Amino acid sequence: MAETQAQAFLGTGRRKTSVARVRLLSGSGKITINGRAFETYFPVETLRGMVTQPLTVTGTADKFDVRVNVTGGGLSGQAGAVRHGIARALIVADANLRPTLKAEGLLTRDPRMKERKKYGQPGARKRFQFSKR
Repeated sequence: MAETQAQAFLGTGRRKTSVARVRLLSGSGKITINGRAFETYFPVETLRGMVTQPLTVTGTADKFDVRVNVTGGGLSGQAGAVRHGIARALIVADANLRPTLKAEGLLTRDPRMKERKKYGQPGARKRFQFSKR
């Protein structure tokens, strides 16, 4: 058990309100998210492609097993958080991958958040219907 601990590379990814804690272990390319298979957790193909992007760009898809704990937000936010976490963990594993990941924009935390609702209106931007009379 202590031997696998030495080979674990950690990375934290964030997107919207989701936080993903990623562990990269040397292995064959198996991805587990919250104890479930990768394919069942993200049923949509576009989200699966988004999650595996850092591994395919760097060509390390078959070198690492990925174990992820992800909380908060919805599926697309969680997929973005996992992608960010995997990219950060890959840099810990091999610093030479940084330029490749940076060029793809995978190391940048997406700053877009939900805008807050303002008082006196029904939503963040929407106003109540104006009535002149």
